[in-house]
Amino acid sequence: MEFGAILRACRKRKGFTQEELADMLNIEQADVSRIENDRKEAPMSLFQQWAMITGSTDVLVAFIAGMEGMTILANILSIGFIKLGGIL
Repeated sequence: MEFGAILRACRKRKGFTQEELADMLNIEQADVSRIENDRKEAPMSLFQQWAMITGSTDVLVAFIAGMEGMTILANILSIGFIKLGGIL
C-alpha cells in the first residue's frame, strides 16, 4: 500500500490545509498534494517531520514496526490512533 492516504489523514486529523503543512515542511503545496496522491514518494525524513508536525508520531511508530497500511488508516479514522498494540 502507498502511504499518501495515511499522511493525508494525519494532516486532516490535525486540521491543517495542504498549504499550511507545506509551509511548516518548507516544501511546495503541490508536493504535499503529490505525496498524498501517491504520485511522489516522501523520503523518511519528510515522513518523520510530517508525523511530528501533525502530532502523529504513533503513525510513524506503526509504520516502522511494520503495521499494515490499511490498519493504520482505519485506526486514524476511527479512534484517532491512540494505542498501538500496547506499545503506546
